Amino acid sequence: MTLFIVIFLLTMLVIIALAIVQTTNLFAAAMLAGIFSLTSAMIFFLLDAPDVALTEAAVGAGISTVLFLGALALTAEHERAATAGRLAALAVVVTIAAGLFYTSFDMPRLGDPAAPAHLHVAPWYIEKTPEYIHVPNVVTAVLASFRGYDTLGETFVVFTAGIGVLFLLGQAPVGQPKISPAMTFAGKAGLRHYQIPRVVGRLLIPFILLFALYVQFHGDYGPGGGFQAGVIVAASIVLYALLEGEQQARRILSSGMLKVLAAAGPLVYGFTGVACLLLGGNFLDYSVLSSDPVHGQHLGILVIEAGVGITVTGVLISIFHSFAARGSK
Repeated sequence: MTLFIVIFLLTMLVIIALAIVQTTNLFAAAMLAGIFSLTSAMIFFLLDAPDVALTEAAVGAGISTVLFLGALALTAEHERAATAGRLAALAVVVTIAAGLFYTSFDMPRLGDPAAPAHLHVAPWYIEKTPEYIHVPNVVTAVLASFRGYDTLGETFVVFTAGIGVLFLLGQAPVGQPKISPAMTFAGKAGLRHYQIPRVVGRLLIPFILLFALYVQFHGDYGPGGGFQAGVIVAASIVLYALLEGEQQARRILSSGMLKVLAAAGPLVYGFTGVACLLLGGNFLDYSVLSSDPVHGQHLGILVIEAGVGITVTGVLISIFHSFAARGSK
């Protein structure tokens, strides 16, 4: 039954993708892109990948959709007329798609126990996680401990990407900047003049933050972790900005504080690795952080996941403010 549902959802993805390509209304394209991400999250969940599903739903269907709509508020409503080179672009897309389709024939079937991943490292992770780390969520153990170097690199990637976006869009000005069209509804800043969004939004924000804390500190035992928690916190701040206006949101977390948050994750991660070295272990070997190696692993994972969540929160909110502070062209 699950296989048929997944096939149905994959078919929907193709239909939605074709609709995005065909429509000239950019608002419709942005909303369809959000639906595409939400459908993808459903597929990930059905394939027993709840961590990926949670990330896709929060980032793809949540934050990305808001940023798309903010960008559309500064541009035209419809796509520009077709330009030359469409046939060449179509040829490139068809060639790449055909190559991917051809290579997919060499992939193992879904759930095949003889797949290379199931015969190499996966059994070792499943067997050793209870012994070395003693957490039920093997995904967290792999990302935060066994492959901690990879996650450290990903943290720096998020930080660097945030810097790149801020260079392109410009930093949100300090003080009382003009109200951007991206944050204006019916000529007024925010949605606080509309009773239903205001009441529902104010009711949801505390629960969103509570869920973010649960995802942050329960990632060892269930789906979640620092990245997902950071995105959820950022979503709550974005919702508050949509309700009360961008300036009110900036009073909660100033530009200076957001810079500190964005840089805190790589610093926390790096200092944790240095602490492991000073205690006689290897870099990012959390076992030496406590007299009990298992407790040391728990402590190390907790600290670096908190760093990841802080960085993701700071970067995403900074990007949102950069969009919201821009005037129309």
